[in-house]
Amino acid sequence: MSRMKIEQISVKNYKMFKDIVVGGKKGLPAMSVFLGENGVGKSTFFDIFGFLSDSLKDNVSVAINKRGGFKEVITRGCSNSELIEFDIKFRNIDSEGVASPRITYKLEVGNQSGKIVVNREILKYRRGGGGRGKGWHFLDFSNGEGDAITNEDQYGEEGIEAKREPQKLNSPDILAIKGLGQFEKFKAISSFRKLLEGWFVSNLQIDAARTVGDVGFSTHLNSKGENLAQVTQYIFENHRDVFDNILKKMSERVPGVERVEAFPNEAGQIILKFKDGSFKDPFISRYVSDGTIKMFAYLVLLNDPNPHPLLCIEEPENYLYPKLLEELADELRMYSKRGGQVFITTHSPDFVNAVELEELFYIVKDKGISEIKNAASNDMIANLSNEGEKLGWLWQRGYFEDDWS
Repeated sequence: MSRMKIEQISVKNYKMFKDIVVGGKKGLPAMSVFLGENGVGKSTFFDIFGFLSDSLKDNVSVAINKRGGFKEVITRGCSNSELIEFDIKFRNIDSEGVASPRITYKLEVGNQSGKIVVNREILKYRRGGGGRGKGWHFLDFSNGEGDAITNEDQYGEEGIEAKREPQKLNSPDILAIKGLGQFEKFKAISSFRKLLEGWFVSNLQIDAARTVGDVGFSTHLNSKGENLAQVTQYIFENHRDVFDNILKKMSERVPGVERVEAFPNEAGQIILKFKDGSFKDPFISRYVSDGTIKMFAYLVLLNDPNPHPLLCIEEPENYLYPKLLEELADELRMYSKRGGQVFITTHSPDFVNAVELEELFYIVKDKGISEIKNAASNDMIANLSNEGEKLGWLWQRGYFEDDWS
């Protein structure tokens, strides 16, 4: 199975992010954790992908207006003539683990006399080892017009030049990857489009996960987990090996749970029952502890037979005991190694204690502007971590907050 890995994200003038670069020479880890207090921009960071996804689904004007208009989206203090800019670097990785050269997607959004336009949209990668050499712009558009490469399969061959085909979009606020990404011959464009279509934000809610849902067909857990019972039944019936593995992990993570069943009641609804080895009869999900139901929901999400190319999880610490947070971090790391890149936001010291130094980024905010920094780049934090201090302990005692440089 081929997959895609984001290595660097650069953003200018998007809400509280005036100018950030996330991911250095080593790129972004497959599992990246973003630590910060409420209000510093954790959800806004996820919304970068939400904005790009909405722009792809509809157009850039709709994505901007959905967020209150250009004035509300562009960073405070910027003029209407300035641009909102996104720069995402990634690689395609084939089923044998061979990575493509680094690909860059660049998008500039502007406001021209009150109309939202795509000022520039580029998708490119460079010829030669280490990213050096003459670049091939697979896609290069400005204000609704541009061109795309038609001989992508010949990329990298000696003496081969790019063949370009001019294209014109119906409107200057439409992304070129929206149309061209539907064609297999534009492989690099299609790959990035699939990531934007397949990215997913999970914000599991306990009450939602306890929902007794109507009988129906659900293959993927939704954002809050209301369809947990339906997805459990789907996995049981269609991926029994995956289901058995979930139960095995559940018994390891939450001792006492022997069995989980999903079945229709007399009203035609799907309910979940949990069997505890200490009791004769199983418990209906509404009577199971918050930690048990949420851990099960996460195991269903993270053992999805078709993982999301980019999974974003908001504050997984809610309702989970500290020990379960360590177990959950292990599950998230395993998910990322299977091919689904994971971004996580948190402000929990207990969860951060289970995170490796290179996986941790922290967000600081000063005078309305936020920065995102890698914990490994902070010498003090890195040294203390290498000496055995827990990262969550350092966060709890304010070591991260002292760095505003």
